[in-house]
Amino acid sequence: MRDPDHTDLDQARNAATTALAAHLRADWSVPAGPLDWSCRDTAAHIAHDLLAYAGQVAAAPGDAYLPCDLTVRPDATVAQILQIMTASGGLLSVALAAADPGLRAWHWGPCDPSGFAAMGMAETLLHTHDITQGLGADWTIPAGLAALVLHRLFPDAPTGDSAAVLLWCTGRGELPGRPRRTAWTWRAARP
Repeated sequence: MRDPDHTDLDQARNAATTALAAHLRADWSVPAGPLDWSCRDTAAHIAHDLLAYAGQVAAAPGDAYLPCDLTVRPDATVAQILQIMTASGGLLSVALAAADPGLRAWHWGPCDPSGFAAMGMAETLLHTHDITQGLGADWTIPAGLAALVLHRLFPDAPTGDSAAVLLWCTGRGELPGRPRRTAWTWRAARP
């Protein structure tokens, strides 16, 4: 299987925004699935992480995260937050498309562009799952995108339905014959 790239991130972002835009009139103050964050705050978190990853790829620091954060104004509507999410994902996509494959930037070690693409996809897909759970909406992580995330970030993941396995790998689901995960990490760093 190939490593993910900016086009896969674009697909994840489009799947997420399409799913979430259908529920703009819902109560986004409710918890996002198993998280302590509200659905609104979780969408802002997606945007924050995508922008942070874009900064890492563009600046390529070797030993730390850039000391900046995205601030979403308290009066921003959910529709505006989805626009911020789209913009942040677009910036990461552009940075990834322009990045040399040999680039390494810090994310708990040296991380290549495919790692940042996979992390952006994971943040987007997993937190969209959390939000749709909180909103009571029926949505499933696209299998092909989940498979790419598993391939890049969870190389030791068990076989099976890729969306279910990704949820299990991140403590959000159960797999037959396996205990539910209460702690996990992904492997984005690559020498």
